[in-house]
Amino acid sequence: MAILKAKDVAKMDVKARKEKLKELKMEFVKAHVTANKSGAKTKEIKRAIARLLTFNAADAKAQKAVKQK
Repeated sequence: MAILKAKDVAKMDVKARKEKLKELKMEFVKAHVTANKSGAKTKEIKRAIARLLTFNAADAKAQKAVKQK
């Protein structure tokens, strides 16, 4: 579930990204508890969270630039 491609994230709106981020954070906490069994899953979830945060930051920066002009 945690695998998110950049093109899929780009298609999401801001609200959907925030919801997905919340879901992934909860999934990460659950996976972290059982990290001995599935260490690879936590790494995959971290990457998905980072990808969502990166797109959110890029959108925020773009909106700030539009407001300044």
